[in-house]
Amino acid sequence: MLNLKGKQVQLRALEPTDLDFLYELENDTAIWEISGTLKPYSRKVLQLYLENAHRDIYEVKQLRLCICRADQECIGLIDLFDFDPKHRRAGIGIVITNPGDRNKGLGAEALSLLCDYAFSTLDLHQLYANILEDNEASIHLFEKMGFVPIGVKKEWIRTSSGFKNEIMFQKINSDVS
Repeated sequence: MLNLKGKQVQLRALEPTDLDFLYELENDTAIWEISGTLKPYSRKVLQLYLENAHRDIYEVKQLRLCICRADQECIGLIDLFDFDPKHRRAGIGIVITNPGDRNKGLGAEALSLLCDYAFSTLDLHQLYANILEDNEASIHLFEKMGFVPIGVKKEWIRTSSGFKNEIMFQKINSDVS
Protein backbone atom coordinates (compact mmCIF):
# COMPACT_ATOMS: atom_id res chain seq x y z
CA MET A 1 0.00 0.00 0.00
CA LEU A 2 1.14 3.50 -0.69
CA ASN A 3 2.23 5.75 2.11
CA LEU A 4 -1.12 6.98 3.34
CA LYS A 5 0.34 9.65 5.56
CA GLY A 6 -0.37 13.35 5.47
CA LYS A 7 0.73 16.28 7.62
CA GLN A 8 -1.90 15.74 10.34
CA VAL A 9 -3.21 12.21 9.85
CA GLN A 10 -2.33 8.84 8.48
CA LEU A 11 -4.58 6.03 7.29
CA ARG A 12 -3.80 2.53 8.45
CA ALA A 13 -5.33 -0.93 8.42
CA LEU A 14 -7.52 -2.05 11.29
CA GLU A 15 -5.63 -3.86 14.05
CA PRO A 16 -6.85 -6.24 16.76
CA THR A 17 -6.12 -3.45 19.27
CA ASP A 18 -8.84 -1.34 17.60
CA LEU A 19 -11.60 -3.51 19.11
CA ASP A 20 -12.55 -1.01 21.85
CA PHE A 21 -12.54 1.92 19.41
CA LEU A 22 -14.66 -0.01 16.91
CA TYR A 23 -17.05 -1.15 19.66
CA GLU A 24 -17.63 2.43 20.82
CA LEU A 25 -18.04 3.74 17.27
CA GLU A 26 -20.36 1.04 15.95
CA ASN A 27 -22.56 1.27 19.04
CA ASP A 28 -22.83 5.07 19.01
CA THR A 29 -26.53 5.56 18.26
CA ALA A 30 -25.83 9.15 17.17
CA ILE A 31 -24.31 7.86 13.91
CA TRP A 32 -26.70 4.98 13.24
CA GLU A 33 -28.77 7.23 11.00
CA ILE A 34 -25.86 7.71 8.58
CA SER A 35 -24.41 4.21 8.92
CA GLY A 36 -27.65 2.30 8.47
CA THR A 37 -27.09 0.41 11.73
CA LEU A 38 -30.24 -1.00 13.30
CA LYS A 39 -28.92 -2.84 16.37
CA PRO A 40 -25.87 -2.87 18.63
CA TYR A 41 -22.79 -4.92 17.73
CA SER A 42 -21.28 -7.33 20.25
CA ARG A 43 -17.56 -7.41 20.92
CA LYS A 44 -17.52 -10.98 19.59
CA VAL A 45 -18.99 -9.96 16.23
CA LEU A 46 -16.55 -7.06 15.95
CA GLN A 47 -13.65 -9.35 16.95
CA LEU A 48 -14.60 -11.68 14.07
CA TYR A 49 -14.79 -8.68 11.76
CA LEU A 50 -11.29 -7.58 12.80
CA GLU A 51 -9.96 -11.10 12.23
CA ASN A 52 -11.13 -10.86 8.62
CA ALA A 53 -10.27 -7.20 8.00
CA HIS A 54 -7.06 -8.21 6.19
CA ARG A 55 -9.00 -9.65 3.24
CA ASP A 56 -8.37 -8.09 -0.16
CA ILE A 57 -10.63 -5.32 -1.50
CA TYR A 58 -11.07 -7.31 -4.71
CA GLU A 59 -12.52 -10.17 -2.65
CA VAL A 60 -14.72 -8.36 -0.13
CA LYS A 61 -15.44 -5.19 -2.18
CA GLN A 62 -14.65 -2.99 0.81
CA LEU A 63 -11.66 -1.30 2.44
CA ARG A 64 -11.94 0.20 5.92
CA LEU A 65 -9.05 2.21 7.35
CA CYS A 66 -8.42 3.96 10.65
CA ILE A 67 -7.76 7.69 10.60
CA CYS A 68 -4.96 8.32 13.10
CA ARG A 69 -3.13 11.36 14.37
CA ALA A 70 0.67 11.42 14.29
CA ASP A 71 0.66 10.03 17.86
CA GLN A 72 -1.29 6.99 16.53
CA GLU A 73 -4.52 7.95 18.31
CA CYS A 74 -7.41 6.65 16.22
CA ILE A 75 -9.92 9.47 15.61
CA GLY A 76 -12.17 7.98 12.95
CA LEU A 77 -12.72 5.60 10.09
CA ILE A 78 -12.78 5.99 6.33
CA ASP A 79 -14.17 3.41 3.93
CA LEU A 80 -14.33 2.41 0.33
CA PHE A 81 -17.41 0.25 -0.24
CA ASP A 82 -19.32 -1.25 -3.18
CA PHE A 83 -15.95 -1.54 -4.91
CA ASP A 84 -16.61 -2.32 -8.57
CA PRO A 85 -13.37 -3.01 -10.49
CA LYS A 86 -15.16 -3.57 -13.80
CA HIS A 87 -16.74 -0.12 -13.82
CA ARG A 88 -13.83 1.29 -11.80
CA ARG A 89 -15.88 2.94 -9.07
CA ALA A 90 -16.53 2.76 -5.33
CA GLY A 91 -18.49 4.52 -2.64
CA ILE A 92 -16.60 6.43 0.03
CA GLY A 93 -17.58 7.33 3.57
CA ILE A 94 -15.91 8.92 6.56
CA VAL A 95 -16.61 9.49 10.23
CA ILE A 96 -14.57 11.52 12.72
CA THR A 97 -15.79 10.32 16.11
CA ASN A 98 -15.13 13.28 18.41
CA PRO A 99 -16.97 16.48 17.44
CA GLY A 100 -13.99 18.44 18.82
CA ASP A 101 -11.80 16.94 16.08
CA ARG A 102 -14.09 18.10 13.28
CA ASN A 103 -13.59 21.22 11.15
CA LYS A 104 -9.82 21.12 11.66
CA GLY A 105 -8.81 19.72 8.27
CA LEU A 106 -8.37 16.15 9.56
CA GLY A 107 -11.27 14.74 7.57
CA ALA A 108 -10.26 16.66 4.46
CA GLU A 109 -6.74 15.29 4.65
CA ALA A 110 -7.98 11.72 5.22
CA LEU A 111 -10.42 12.04 2.32
CA SER A 112 -7.67 13.41 0.08
CA LEU A 113 -5.33 10.54 0.98
CA LEU A 114 -7.95 7.90 0.25
CA CYS A 115 -9.06 9.55 -3.01
CA ASP A 116 -5.44 9.65 -4.18
CA TYR A 117 -5.04 5.96 -3.28
CA ALA A 118 -8.30 5.01 -5.02
CA PHE A 119 -7.40 6.88 -8.19
CA SER A 120 -3.68 6.10 -8.42
CA THR A 121 -3.34 2.61 -6.92
CA LEU A 122 -6.78 1.07 -7.51
CA ASP A 123 -7.10 2.89 -10.86
CA LEU A 124 -10.68 3.93 -10.13
CA HIS A 125 -12.46 6.24 -12.52
CA GLN A 126 -14.93 7.61 -9.98
CA LEU A 127 -15.91 7.77 -6.34
CA TYR A 128 -19.32 8.56 -4.93
CA ALA A 129 -20.76 9.50 -1.56
CA ASN A 130 -24.32 9.45 -0.25
CA ILE A 131 -25.00 12.25 2.24
CA LEU A 132 -28.17 13.17 4.09
CA GLU A 133 -29.44 16.57 3.00
CA ASP A 134 -29.19 18.00 6.53
CA ASN A 135 -25.57 16.90 7.07
CA GLU A 136 -24.12 20.29 6.21
CA ALA A 137 -20.63 19.48 7.51
CA SER A 138 -20.28 16.43 5.25
CA ILE A 139 -21.73 18.26 2.26
CA HIS A 140 -19.21 21.06 2.79
CA LEU A 141 -16.33 18.58 3.19
CA PHE A 142 -17.10 16.59 0.05
CA GLU A 143 -17.73 19.69 -2.07
CA LYS A 144 -14.44 21.17 -0.80
CA MET A 145 -12.71 17.97 -1.94
CA GLY A 146 -14.09 18.23 -5.49
CA PHE A 147 -17.20 16.05 -5.24
CA VAL A 148 -20.24 17.42 -7.05
CA PRO A 149 -23.91 16.70 -6.35
CA ILE A 150 -25.45 14.57 -9.10
CA GLY A 151 -28.88 13.74 -7.74
CA VAL A 152 -31.27 13.51 -4.85
CA LYS A 153 -32.82 10.29 -3.61
CA LYS A 154 -36.18 11.51 -2.31
CA GLU A 155 -37.27 10.30 1.13
CA TRP A 156 -34.49 7.70 0.96
CA ILE A 157 -33.54 7.28 4.63
CA ARG A 158 -36.09 6.55 7.32
CA THR A 159 -35.30 8.22 10.63
CA SER A 160 -37.08 8.60 13.93
CA SER A 161 -38.43 11.95 12.69
CA GLY A 162 -39.57 10.71 9.28
CA PHE A 163 -37.93 10.24 5.90
CA LYS A 164 -34.96 12.28 4.72
CA ASN A 165 -33.56 12.96 1.29
CA GLU A 166 -30.09 11.72 0.47
CA ILE A 167 -27.83 13.58 -1.95
CA MET A 168 -25.46 11.61 -4.14
CA PHE A 169 -22.07 13.19 -4.79
CA GLN A 170 -19.52 12.07 -7.37
CA LYS A 171 -15.89 12.73 -8.11
CA ILE A 172 -14.52 11.65 -11.46
CA ASN A 173 -10.81 11.06 -11.89
CA SER A 174 -10.01 13.28 -14.86
CA ASP A 175 -6.53 11.73 -15.16
CA VAL A 176 -7.85 8.45 -16.56
CA SER A 177 -10.23 7.45 -19.32
